[in-house]
Amino acid sequence: QVQLVESGGGLVQAGGSLRLSCAVSGSIFRFNSMGWYRQAPGKQRELVASITTIFTKYADSVKGRFTISRDNAKNTMYLQMNSLKPEDTAVYYCNRVPVWATGSLEVWGQGTLVTVSS
Repeated sequence: QVQLVESGGGLVQAGGSLRLSCAVSGSIFRFNSMGWYRQAPGKQRELVASITTIFTKYADSVKGRFTISRDNAKNTMYLQMNSLKPEDTAVYYCNRVPVWATGSLEVWGQGTLVTVSS
């Protein structure tokens, strides 16, 4: 059973930075494409950054401000977020791309809340 544990969120002023971490257990982490997703209040969850073994991809809304990385030896993924904006406020989740699922039930961690004040 895959387990996902996100951490590093918090309250930050606009223009500030945060670094999120994601610890993964129960799967062969290094073989999977991974991503950071976020869900803002009243909105659907969206994929904001993804990483394969060598490639990275970003949503237009975070391109140039966020950097995704991974440490396969530690089964851990990171999201460095700079120049944060109030519209980045959301609960951030990590998962595989596509997401892990048991049957039709998607597997998610508890997420980590990022709040950006103006």
